[in-house]
Amino acid sequence: MTTSALPPIVDAASWRRELDALRVREKAATRELDAIAAQRRRLPMVEMPDYTLEGEEGPVRLAEIFGDAPQLIVYSHMWFEGEEWQCPGCTGFTSQYTRLEFLENYDARFVIVTQGPIDEALAYKRRVGNKMTWYSTANSSFGADVGAPPGAGFAVNVFLRDGDTVYRTWHTDGRGTEQLSHTFPLIDLLPYGRQEEWQDSPAGWPQSPTYSRWGSSKDIAAAYGEPGA
Repeated sequence: MTTSALPPIVDAASWRRELDALRVREKAATRELDAIAAQRRRLPMVEMPDYTLEGEEGPVRLAEIFGDAPQLIVYSHMWFEGEEWQCPGCTGFTSQYTRLEFLENYDARFVIVTQGPIDEALAYKRRVGNKMTWYSTANSSFGADVGAPPGAGFAVNVFLRDGDTVYRTWHTDGRGTEQLSHTFPLIDLLPYGRQEEWQDSPAGWPQSPTYSRWGSSKDIAAAYGEPGA
């Protein structure tokens, strides 16, 4: 495959100078992310009500979802009633997380909550091959209270448990979730990047409508889902 959309071709020394100039900005961005993380660790927190969610084995209190860990990351997965295939963005985002045991070394757990009824949610989990533990907030205001109301919205929230009391410590949604993904960081390393129209790319670079290159939920199910689920 050949294309006219090619970066300039230079000698190795010139390439190294350009890379070194970019590296200055990359290192500055790393230091800024370190500073942001430090500020995040100093955020205040807010006490949460004693919510009851639905798990695979029945009702469960929010404090119990932590297991033995004091820290909890919750991804609120969008859910649309009656739809066979749920949000492709949420489905693709969460499909990345197949090995989360490392969080145990940091006294934390990562789970999914969704507004869908628990039986439907668990069936969808199997269909798309998701590995995380799922809970339903269909009979609770929890989802709406943390930025993911019924029929709309996705979010990431972080909680801290002290005994049976749960506190909300951090929240993000929209593009704020990108830093938690490995797909976009990898794609952004490529010469053509995400190839979406909104991106600042050189003239002639391949560009497509936003989201058009994203895999559908059906695609993800075909790649990762349980046969017959």
